[in-house]
Amino acid sequence: MYKEPIFLQPIFQERIWGGQKLHSEFHYTIPYEKTGEAWAISAHENGPSQIINGELKGKTLLEAWNENGELFNKSVDNSEAYPLLIKILDADDNLSVQVHPDDQYAREVANEAYGKTECWYVLSAEEGAELIIGHHAQTREELEQLIDQGKWDALLRRVPVKAGDFVYVPSGTIHAIGKGIVILETQQSSDITYRVYDYDRTDAAGNTRELHLKQAKEVTTVPHETPSLNQTVLNKDGLKETQLVEEKYFTVYHWELEGEVSLERHADFLQVSMVAGEGTITTGEKTYTIKKGDHFIIPATIDSYQLKGNGEFIVSHPS
Repeated sequence: MYKEPIFLQPIFQERIWGGQKLHSEFHYTIPYEKTGEAWAISAHENGPSQIINGELKGKTLLEAWNENGELFNKSVDNSEAYPLLIKILDADDNLSVQVHPDDQYAREVANEAYGKTECWYVLSAEEGAELIIGHHAQTREELEQLIDQGKWDALLRRVPVKAGDFVYVPSGTIHAIGKGIVILETQQSSDITYRVYDYDRTDAAGNTRELHLKQAKEVTTVPHETPSLNQTVLNKDGLKETQLVEEKYFTVYHWELEGEVSLERHADFLQVSMVAGEGTITTGEKTYTIKKGDHFIIPATIDSYQLKGNGEFIVSHPS
């Protein structure tokens, strides 16, 4: 029986708004001058992470999901796609203003397995940094009018952020990450983006990026709804666990480790990203060194494990 954490190598994505912080802050070897995203725990066909340890070394997470379903407590007849995707994003410039569809629209219109509900944990933010979350339109007619007239200051809802902030972004929410922000994103495993506004930017060839105004108008929630998160805190030995969100698609936690703690796996499998510090994880008789920037899965075949050290983690599992 598989008794090791499944450590993963991120897949990097070039983005017009990307920068170098995935190297300078996480010491990743990045392939692009404008590296915008590290797909850290991914089984999406557009960028599956590679397993770097154990019997499955060299396989992708997508292959493990399809061929080793027992690691995820996946039923034999379950043909659904891996449900979640974990990214780290470096916004060296403003991301486009965009919106994502729900599951039904994604399947019927975009031929994707899932829509895209997501959430962000802010790892760092420059002074004055802000996000766009939601809009001010009260009716769909007003939304369409403000979009058509390009009245972005009147339409968009801007929110200042700092390191440690958490934002839940349900499908249908107009949003954008602002310049100078690095986030860890937990999302449904989907790569659908409907771009609403891109600041009239052009690429190296002088071309503007495609907008998707028809789809955006169809999927945006009107009026904007600010979700209530009902966050809870639990202290256990050397671990402070803050439940950041528990909703339909995922549950996400922030862990602060100072010392040593023994834990039971409390879901089919856990996705773990270490975002600060260093330490060890012990499963059975084997101990593994972990540090900031490491990402791993605790599979269904591990019932208990021990963490030791000082650091912070973002942990998630499907709900």
